[in-house]
Amino acid sequence: MINHLRATTFTIPMHIRLFRPSDTQAVIELWLACELTRPWNNPALDIQRKCAVNDELFLVAEDNGDIVGSVMGGYEGHRGWINYLAVSPNVRQQGLGRTLMLDVEQRLLRLGCPKINLQVRKGNDAVIAFYEAIGFSNDNCVSFGKRLIVDEQS
Repeated sequence: MINHLRATTFTIPMHIRLFRPSDTQAVIELWLACELTRPWNNPALDIQRKCAVNDELFLVAEDNGDIVGSVMGGYEGHRGWINYLAVSPNVRQQGLGRTLMLDVEQRLLRLGCPKINLQVRKGNDAVIAFYEAIGFSNDNCVSFGKRLIVDEQS
């Protein structure tokens, strides 16, 4: 099983649950606060697309009704993927990112997922250090992408 992650006791009440469509605006605001959005990705469309595929792997963390964390997991039968791991700047360093990852990893494992991949932009050293601390390593791969649908910005 997964040894490098363990649940954390938060100093403030938090609840991790499945994303609901009514969370859309709050999640987009969280992603903006965490600087995860890019001009070529429309976050509302990213959410719609995620809700159509493996929506049981789209989690949010709530604190007194406020969305303070998110993670999107994916699995197509070969590899799992992590996208949009976000923790509100107001509640960082309390173990929420680690706990979100533990939850989505356990869900992927139950689906039979043997390995998780994720991408971190070059120069994002704090995020790289976080993932290394929870057991990820650099696969020394070059990441390629090809846009099939150009998102219109909202």
